[in-house]
Amino acid sequence: MGAAYDTARLPGTHLPAMVTKNALRATFVLTIVARPCPFASHLMLNAVPDSGLTAARQHAVVAALLAVLPARCVLSDAEDTRPYECDGLAAYRQLPMVVTLPDTEEQVIAILGVCRELQVPIVPRGAGTGLSGGALPIADGVVLSTARLNRIVRLDAYARTAVVQPGVRNLAISEAAAPHALYYAPDPSSQIACSIGGNVAENSGGVHCLKYGLTVHNVLRVRVVTIDGEVLELGGESLDSPGLDLLAVFIGSEGMLGIVTEVTVKLVPKPATARVIMASFGDVVTGGNAVANVIAAGIIPAGLEMMDQTSSRMVEPFVKAGYDIDAAAILLCEADGTHEEVEEEIARMTAVLEGAGASAIAVSQSEAERMKFWSGRKNAFPAAGRISPDYYCMDGTIPRKKLAEVLTGIAAMETTHGLRCANVFHAGDGNLHPLILFDANMPGEFERAEAFGADILALCVAVGGTITGEHGVGMEKINSMCVQFTRAELDAFFAVKRAFDPHTLLNPDKAIPTLNRCAEFGKMHVTAGRLPFANLPRF
Repeated sequence: MGAAYDTARLPGTHLPAMVTKNALRATFVLTIVARPCPFASHLMLNAVPDSGLTAARQHAVVAALLAVLPARCVLSDAEDTRPYECDGLAAYRQLPMVVTLPDTEEQVIAILGVCRELQVPIVPRGAGTGLSGGALPIADGVVLSTARLNRIVRLDAYARTAVVQPGVRNLAISEAAAPHALYYAPDPSSQIACSIGGNVAENSGGVHCLKYGLTVHNVLRVRVVTIDGEVLELGGESLDSPGLDLLAVFIGSEGMLGIVTEVTVKLVPKPATARVIMASFGDVVTGGNAVANVIAAGIIPAGLEMMDQTSSRMVEPFVKAGYDIDAAAILLCEADGTHEEVEEEIARMTAVLEGAGASAIAVSQSEAERMKFWSGRKNAFPAAGRISPDYYCMDGTIPRKKLAEVLTGIAAMETTHGLRCANVFHAGDGNLHPLILFDANMPGEFERAEAFGADILALCVAVGGTITGEHGVGMEKINSMCVQFTRAELDAFFAVKRAFDPHTLLNPDKAIPTLNRCAEFGKMHVTAGRLPFANLPRF
């Protein structure tokens, strides 16, 4: 491999070439690979290294790893590494050269030492539920899975903290804390499977993040191993810690700065009770404005979610949540706390929603009914399979007051791109999750879905928002970073990465685009001599 990487994609692929032109001519061949997956008909061209060079490189790396790790911690056969070829964004795939599964922090340090010595790129991986290709392997790289680092080290009910390893499932923390009437607040839809290490990498949220915050607001400390094998502790269990706030820098850094080996999280008391309002609206504009009205009234619900009619109609037959499928949009608004606090907040929210134009309001009358209301929202993604062979989930964030404008814009894009879109999102903090519906068996539909998604993210930026809320940038949104940030800002991001990873071995070619990539992306999006959203600053 050459020293200078070209991060442009090969024609017709969804994977970065990551090779120099000379290396491409000398040692790489192109093969068409068709694999059974949700996008089976979308043939993917992969840059495949010359088999002789690849085998020699793999043999050297495996031998070095086996010198410091038990054999059970190293996978190199294709049938063993195949499950690691993608994360939750299954359209982007690459078979890794080697997969490592360390049991201890000492083994993590040893893996990083081998990779640093041999200049092998490393892709950290949690549970593989991410939706932006952040855990997409590199053909000549090592996947470092933290799945076996899965112990709850300590739970302190008096301090309301838990110390856990990165492979612990999000929901497992709340299950362990339940006997103490405590729980871990961030609750992404994948919480039964996603790991806390992955949550830290992506700064995950969930339906209750409006009141209780994202991962960054609920993590007190992380223990990190750098590429040089140094163990750092960022943050602390006190109210403040000395030095720069590097904890906030690390959370959401998508595996590019170091490997997490331990996390201290905050636990919060389980509310005495909670109830949910389901409010129906005749159009999405009125529903979007109602969200802003609730917040403007000084109410911070425990959860404030919105689903359009397409979403509620695809979910209701699946979970039978009792959704109003005749409404153009529904809002789910939760109040939690003491019985008196909940009754007061439910009454206040009901008055605001009725004043905002709600056509119908239903309030959960039992815990079972409350959970049923939420089950529909939490199962929106899998329910999409009832009405479409494939879906492409986006993740952008906008100011709440722009909800109606952006939803109207997305509706217009459905006509432009000839694809349907189901809107389900964290309305309270403006975090959108449009589900673009398509059929990968139809030639060109996946490309249209990608273009649709890029236009949604560009619109988010145009109204003062951002291209991601909780799914991360990964490979999926790396081109959209060119829309969001100036060259000087991207250079600052690179400087932070180099400060932690001077060898640029940790999850390279992810999240931060190069100047060449941004230049190519800009050329691709000039139509009839005009750029979309031309009012945005360019560079």
